Amino acid sequence: MPALSATSRALIAPVVIGAILLNGATAFADNTIGSGAQAPSDPAKVDNEGNLSVTVGGVVFDRSKNGSGGSTGALASTTSWTPPACWYAPKYTPEQLQKYMEPIWEAGSTGAEWDAEQRKKYNANDEEKAFNKDKTGKGYWWDSYVDKSYPPGWDACEDGPFWVDTGDAPPADMENAVTPEILAELAYNEIRVPGTKVTLAPANATKVNLPTWSWLDGANFKPVSVTASVPVIGIDATATAEPVSLKIEPGTSDAVTYPASGVCEINNGRIGEPYAKGKADQTPPCGVKYLRSSGDGTYPLRATVTWKIEWTSTSGAGDDLPDGSFGATQDVVVQEIQAINR
Repeated sequence: MPALSATSRALIAPVVIGAILLNGATAFADNTIGSGAQAPSDPAKVDNEGNLSVTVGGVVFDRSKNGSGGSTGALASTTSWTPPACWYAPKYTPEQLQKYMEPIWEAGSTGAEWDAEQRKKYNANDEEKAFNKDKTGKGYWWDSYVDKSYPPGWDACEDGPFWVDTGDAPPADMENAVTPEILAELAYNEIRVPGTKVTLAPANATKVNLPTWSWLDGANFKPVSVTASVPVIGIDATATAEPVSLKIEPGTSDAVTYPASGVCEINNGRIGEPYAKGKADQTPPCGVKYLRSSGDGTYPLRATVTWKIEWTSTSGAGDDLPDGSFGATQDVVVQEIQAINR
């Protein structure tokens, strides 16, 4: 068997095993903080779809105020920013870390030299103080977790377990160690917002050269939020998404939008304005006018809502996060107006 590099050995414990845990393996689940006592007690709340609360990567996510329904989706940042792909959080008590590490050393798969270094690092030969047993109840061993979808950067948290006393902040050089801000960024990743199928009117097929009014159901487009917390150390953050605008893209260059930018700002809690009888010749505050028939096909009109994201914490901290967007495409039939010559 080829010798493992230092980086590979470092990744074995904190990252790869963390990834296995996130994907549902049970081999070490009972040895990690949050896998048992921290998990929600109501089985109806821990299913994979539509759940109100779930523990992932040492973090408890409260989704009770999230968007719901079959057409909901995740936000995409409107900038190059992305939520953390990996993070550090409390993971083991001294006894739990010992139960996790010793089988790895006994297997010998990571090499005698590395195993010896690790035994020394965790003072494994001292029966009373090994793995900080003398500090039981006064802190936790932190370790890395990864986003189960493995986005770029998932392997960046390559440091092994490190100890943090209760009440102390994690080491400053641990960039992705959970703080209220990191929790807010993780909560951002859990936000789900309603689908963006717009209502078009006048009813039936859209007509060439006649303005079509566009709007979204105001009842669905209200703020949604997710709270992320780590109860064992008493920190939390809530990320809240609030709709601010709707962008209409007609799906063809043979069209004009209202307003000309195609971006409809939210007004009095409403995106666009419902059509009413008698407004057919008026210019809609939000809409589109097609200049050419779609023939035997359709035009792919795309509607994208931009959401403003803010976060707060019971610690008093808070700030803005990059805006997010979520959109969908719908087929639009555009017909020629039929005239009768007498």
